[in-house]
Amino acid sequence: MTSIDDIFKKPAVGGSGSAKRKLEPVKDPSTHPPHAFVTDELYKAAKLETNGDVKSKGKAPAVEDGEEESEVAGPELPPDFDQEDVPDDEEGRFFGGGMGRQTAQAMEYLDQQEKERGEVAVGGQSIAWWWAEGEIDLGIRNTANHGLFARFMASEADLDTEIKSLSILSEHPELYEEFAKLGCAGSLVSLLSHDNTDIAIDAIQIISELTDEDVQAEQEQWDSLVNAMVRSNISSYGNSRRANNVTKQLDADVIELLVQNLSRLDESNEADRAGVYYTLNVFENLASQASIAEKIGQDANVMPWLLKRIQQKETPVSQNKQYAAEILAILLQSSTQNRKKFAELDGVDVLLRLLSAYRRRDPEKDSDEEEYVENLFDCLTCVVDEDEGKDKFVEAEGVELAQIMLREGKLSKQRALRTLDHALAGQGGAAACERLVEIAGLRTIFGMFMRKQESQTIEHLLGIFASLLRMLPGGSAARIRTLAKFMEKDYEKIQKLITLRREYASRLAPVEQAIERERRSLDETEQEEMAGEWLSRRLDAGLFSLQTIDVILAWLVAEDDGAKSKISSLLADRDEDLSLIRATLQEQMSDLGDDDPGQKDLKEMLSTLMQFL
Repeated sequence: MTSIDDIFKKPAVGGSGSAKRKLEPVKDPSTHPPHAFVTDELYKAAKLETNGDVKSKGKAPAVEDGEEESEVAGPELPPDFDQEDVPDDEEGRFFGGGMGRQTAQAMEYLDQQEKERGEVAVGGQSIAWWWAEGEIDLGIRNTANHGLFARFMASEADLDTEIKSLSILSEHPELYEEFAKLGCAGSLVSLLSHDNTDIAIDAIQIISELTDEDVQAEQEQWDSLVNAMVRSNISSYGNSRRANNVTKQLDADVIELLVQNLSRLDESNEADRAGVYYTLNVFENLASQASIAEKIGQDANVMPWLLKRIQQKETPVSQNKQYAAEILAILLQSSTQNRKKFAELDGVDVLLRLLSAYRRRDPEKDSDEEEYVENLFDCLTCVVDEDEGKDKFVEAEGVELAQIMLREGKLSKQRALRTLDHALAGQGGAAACERLVEIAGLRTIFGMFMRKQESQTIEHLLGIFASLLRMLPGGSAARIRTLAKFMEKDYEKIQKLITLRREYASRLAPVEQAIERERRSLDETEQEEMAGEWLSRRLDAGLFSLQTIDVILAWLVAEDDGAKSKISSLLADRDEDLSLIRATLQEQMSDLGDDDPGQKDLKEMLSTLMQFL
């Protein structure tokens, strides 16, 4: 176990020194009043990539090097109390730091008891030393701050200092399990309910640092700390002004207390704005575990607060507004239940109203606003994967908005196409498919298909075509109009499909040959271990697009004799025939299971199409 003496030889700063994007600093600190826990330092943030992965950029120190101490502040000490016995309130930020006669007597008594036992403090880092030795935890500090154990905490300034000293723990994750066992994790979380919001913000910042992905913690170490924060009972202490103080257990955890803090933070205040930022950062850190991400999303107040926050009008868009949209996207990606709840909150309508402002206008490049818009699209794309989300999308005229963006948008065009692809897919996509045809959307998407496009755009267009052919009712006007689009102008769309098929097949062939050589050199167990990697390599080479094209061609063969003749003729140019398409469908069907109802329906569809080949 790491020597405690060695730990406290290091400076008590948060972070590992890596460079992350951080909370914007105050441009001119002289224009802002001094505050308990905010300097002009930079704070970290995290970015949600377009594929939904979270990539953090760094960590900010809890205390800047060279930070100057300010004047002593606070009320005068009682006349009968010795000045030397009171720790200085170095930063002049707290009130009520003095002690009364009874408090001083209690302190003197405990001093005497400590001397008799021969106990000493270590290097000014008493709180960390005590919990490491198993003698006492942060709960005693919090209790003392309320006047029950005056020996341990003479003022809130001392509590502030002791909380910040825990930053060093992030450099020693091997102590996380012991920290949790001693009840210190729960005690730290209990400080989120402190009457002084500055103390609560301090605790939030420390929790943010301890749970950050940059901490070199093993999964078990991280889990031991986080589980203690999320699931343990939390001590709350009675008002010290009452005669009968009692300790009780709150039916609350770190998530509930974080949300409660959000309701009392005013972002017009610099420190509170930082507190909101750190709260969102804790949500992001905790959401890296899917079960906790769902717990966060299912909290009665988290999503409503996030929805409210992303709607606040700001010019320019602030970092916290962008971060709120990012956390919302993370929660929606993590859980089906979160997506369903979001749909019930009419979140789809909110997203569409916010995104409608960008149907023709692009946000400033590389700005918080651009990232904000990206996150809104990520949220919308996630929620329309659920049937409930698809219904809300159609009701709120999301298909119409996507159509406008496809025609007139710039940055929004590709995002709208991706969202439309997800909205039309699956069993619940029939209504969206019909609406797209009703609003003359076929002309738009087929027009895009015939122009030169990047691979992602082609992939989404192919997905939309496959959904239309699968979901539109047989013999309906919408289906007939869709089929007519493939047949017009001497089957030019089918020619384009065959051309694309050959391009993807040529890219996939060398990858499959390499995989086959590897397969022959491995035994059966090793082949099973490599199956996932092999599939990933094939998908990167274009397997998914090739399979989607063959499904579309199979539908056209089944629907129209003229289309079947044209497809057979085009394949014959290279001595190929419909068996090539049949083989692809057979491979897709063999990879599907029978347990999932959605996969079972897809398997039945593929089996039926194969009969026409």
